[in-house]
Amino acid sequence: MTNEQKVLPDIIQKVMIQAPIQKVWEYVSTAEAISQWFMPSDFKLEEGHEFTIQSPFGPSPCKVIEIDEPKKLVFQWDTDGWIVSFLLEEIDGETEFTLVHGGWKENGAIVPKAGRPNTEIRKTMDLGWSGIIQKLKNLVEG
Repeated sequence: MTNEQKVLPDIIQKVMIQAPIQKVWEYVSTAEAISQWFMPSDFKLEEGHEFTIQSPFGPSPCKVIEIDEPKKLVFQWDTDGWIVSFLLEEIDGETEFTLVHGGWKENGAIVPKAGRPNTEIRKTMDLGWSGIIQKLKNLVEG
């Protein structure tokens, strides 16, 4: 088995939001808006900006690595190699929002901050992301 096959798959969550892409972008590209549906942070929409997300496991250092306004925002999350992408695509006046949480290590690797295997953390986060993107949808549409 190659190393590629042992690495846990990305978490991919999608939701259709009944709003134009620019409106959704406003909710995913500022610290104030992100804190309403995700977690508090000192995020800035600036490639290379280092920021901190206040997660349940404590402060998580992050770094913005790619911006393609209003379609894509990618950041490094914490120190374990995680990469989170927010992908937006406008379809008939609505926006398909896709969240991708990648950078998982080999099956069973311990996530240092949580002190638990990544298989457990991934399962918990998959469910968590599902609720988080639903919260984003409700916030934007509300």
